[in-house]
Amino acid sequence: MGNCKSSNSNADVVVVQGSPIRNHERQWSDRGRVPANNRSTLQSMARVGSRVFKQTSLDADIEAAGTSHSQNNDMFSNGNKQQQQVKRTTLTEHKASTYEHVHEMVQESIDSIHHQQTSKAKAGRVGLTNLGNTCFMNSSLQCLSNTIPLSDYVLGYDYRSEINHDNFLGTQGQLVSSYAELIKHLWLGSNASYNPSFFKNILSKFSPQFEGYEQQDSQELLAYLLDGIHEDLNRVKKKPYIEEKDCDGTNDEGDAITSWSNYLQRNQSIIVDMFQGQLRSTISCRNNQQCKQQSNGSTDGCGHINVKFDPFMYLSLPISDNCNTLDDCLDLYCEEELLVGDEQWYCPKCKTHVNATKKIDLFMLPPILIIHLKRFKVSSYGGNRSKITKSIQYPLNDWNLSKQKKSSSGIYPLYDCYAISQHHGSVGYGHYTAHAKNRFDGMWYNFNDSIVNGPVSPKSEGLGSGSSAYCLFYNRVERVDSYRGGSKMNGGKKCIEKKTVIRRQSISRPELWPHLQREKVTEWKSVRVNDYVWKDDDNEEEVRAGLGRVTE
Repeated sequence: MGNCKSSNSNADVVVVQGSPIRNHERQWSDRGRVPANNRSTLQSMARVGSRVFKQTSLDADIEAAGTSHSQNNDMFSNGNKQQQQVKRTTLTEHKASTYEHVHEMVQESIDSIHHQQTSKAKAGRVGLTNLGNTCFMNSSLQCLSNTIPLSDYVLGYDYRSEINHDNFLGTQGQLVSSYAELIKHLWLGSNASYNPSFFKNILSKFSPQFEGYEQQDSQELLAYLLDGIHEDLNRVKKKPYIEEKDCDGTNDEGDAITSWSNYLQRNQSIIVDMFQGQLRSTISCRNNQQCKQQSNGSTDGCGHINVKFDPFMYLSLPISDNCNTLDDCLDLYCEEELLVGDEQWYCPKCKTHVNATKKIDLFMLPPILIIHLKRFKVSSYGGNRSKITKSIQYPLNDWNLSKQKKSSSGIYPLYDCYAISQHHGSVGYGHYTAHAKNRFDGMWYNFNDSIVNGPVSPKSEGLGSGSSAYCLFYNRVERVDSYRGGSKMNGGKKCIEKKTVIRRQSISRPELWPHLQREKVTEWKSVRVNDYVWKDDDNEEEVRAGLGRVTE
């Protein structure tokens, strides 16, 4: 089953399920160090998939290690017939729950590549050529480039194996492949700037709105690109029809889990894993006429409440004269609104269109949170566009959204800003730039098309407030156990590390769903079974998806 290294004592026996593997031949996914000459060039960077080798260790005597090992004279010291302990390391193949193995491999590979080049420190600090009013595109691309989990995915993960060639909503992989090619040059190339014309051509091919060289909106480019990458990489090949049922607000936690389960039956991709959260929409009947007919004296309508849980990929926040901070904009977004006139709601209890109130709440937040400040407005008279130049303060570190997140479960929502897409000037004569933190030195850099300046001081650059911030990129900070100087088995020192963890979302792994990420959760059970039956990829057991209940 395995190979044994010859040594005088404490031999390292490596066993891999399915096939033997020697120490110097270990795959990238087992997180072992690989000689630099095996990953020194741009073209030969290794790629890993969702299967990794989980390392376990046990101490056993020579007899437990096998009779073949007990006959090896190297297991005895100077003829001593007393059996000595053998340390065995077992590398068991299993399905990864996160993309951490990808991150570690890419981090080490990029560092090795640039150590071998005379021009070191170009990784991620590469400009993008302006092809003619394409600063909007360059700004968004630089922000996404510094979204490290996504860049690691296209650089080091076998993303081609997840391309959905049958999805008519996608581009058969052309969009994500052109994006991956661009990211490769930004992080692995040695030039000071890169010409994104190939990406631009693919983008224009599938989205005519980006044809030509007129100034466009960076947020619209961002929305289309993320949605296109999702459809290219959607792991669901055949989408079942699912009819969403109305909820009444009496079991929000369970209903949210059911809604997420239904969504994952049709949508699974790195974009879902990374960027998508969940909103709660509550509509309440305010049909006072119906109340009078019932003679109950109430002014709160018939009492019917409709609750829905919808996924989101970014938050588009309004700006008013009273907004001074990002929290003010978020409060305005979540403010209750009255639906009257042409916006009346059809109440299934009253069986007619009625006045109603609608409220949006943040229910579950994603690992990567994108905030779009709605700085451009269209006049109701004439349709002219104008820009809202209100200065908004936004936190660069420790943005705490625990009060805004209404679910009691999930990871604690503490966020750090790592990239900003900025718009300067007016609607007709504007220019887009970006600021982003580099993964290696943690410093801020300014990206102005082909020119990259930095490191720069956030204070001197005016980061944290101003009228130019347009799209803000935040990553959620989690406190996770880590080990320095080696793994837990190898005597590494335990420490607490801040990380952004991306959990792979799938129907077969409900324990990885965002709703179930909280302390002391030991079990997940279904208390309402629906008709959909899925098969667990790992243990081939059939499991039914339904309303979730957390048992502690």
